[in-house]
Amino acid sequence: MTNRPRTPISRRGFLAGSAAVGVSLTLPKAFAADGKVNFYNWDTYIGENTIANFQKESGIKVQYDLFADNDELFAKLKGGNPGYDLIVPTNDFVERMLDADMLLPLDHSKIPNIANIDPLFMDRNFDPGRAYSLPYMWGTIGIGYRKSAVDGVPDSWSHLYTSDKYAGKIAMMSDATTVMQMALKHMGKSLNDWSDENIAAAEAMILKQKPNVAAFAGDNGQDLLLAGEVDLAMEWNGDILQAMDEDDDIGYVVPKEGGLLWEDTLCVPKGAENIENAHALINYLLDAQVGADIADFVYYATPNKAAKDLMSDDYLSNPAIFPPESTTESSEISVFPGAEITRKIEDAWTRIKAG
Repeated sequence: MTNRPRTPISRRGFLAGSAAVGVSLTLPKAFAADGKVNFYNWDTYIGENTIANFQKESGIKVQYDLFADNDELFAKLKGGNPGYDLIVPTNDFVERMLDADMLLPLDHSKIPNIANIDPLFMDRNFDPGRAYSLPYMWGTIGIGYRKSAVDGVPDSWSHLYTSDKYAGKIAMMSDATTVMQMALKHMGKSLNDWSDENIAAAEAMILKQKPNVAAFAGDNGQDLLLAGEVDLAMEWNGDILQAMDEDDDIGYVVPKEGGLLWEDTLCVPKGAENIENAHALINYLLDAQVGADIADFVYYATPNKAAKDLMSDDYLSNPAIFPPESTTESSEISVFPGAEITRKIEDAWTRIKAG
């Protein structure tokens, strides 16, 4: 696959405009009957022309809305689905939504492009047999940084959690669980070790560091880096890679203590009204060329083996997209800890935000 020429700000410019008008596009008649589908996705997380092409090919209109993090997604749907047909939760939130009976099973017979998915992704502990979710993208969480403003590579979570060296120039994510988990990693603990003592210690650490934090950013740490408002940002690897494409002074590192390995998924929530069209859109997103175009645009690792076969060597060999073994060995996959511990995490986060 030949990489297309890149234009600075193209991703955010396109997607921000799309969100503002509530993107209305249309899908191919080969996939489903006419109608619509309401798609709720992360910011900067789709190809430049994916939705428009799907609409054109299928005749299905797409209402495309954006959320900033898993907490916002869960909160929007937990009281009842306001009308979404397709959502993109991360692996541990798939577990959380299943625990809360918020997802519908998928009909694999209506998604033939499942055959394109790498078999390694087809049986996950959080969703055995992929009954309720299919993989969209995967990656890491680490630190994006402005090279000219830091002293060497900031390869430790200490720069975000315990140091005042970059006071006022730090952005953390707004996702409560993730921020607490990276605190646990800095403490040398498993990010899934939610003992009362660990929750209290992480809370105390973040509260103490809070005066040095410029923002708890809702999936826009890369924008704060690009604007020069912060020099360090906890972020998804692909978001920082997008920023690196626009500014050579931006770098990305997974700290030596390890980080988070995550997988974002395609799910149909309970209460969806356009289930057939949601399956049609999922199948379209799992097409080899469509998947390659999305991956080339958003800079995340695709679990779509057929799409990978179309990608350039620059993409396949980029360690910030496909992390080296040393990074995957020190990092962990988040596991849903259950409703009681989730409540304790949220209570701690409420105190942190109020402190």
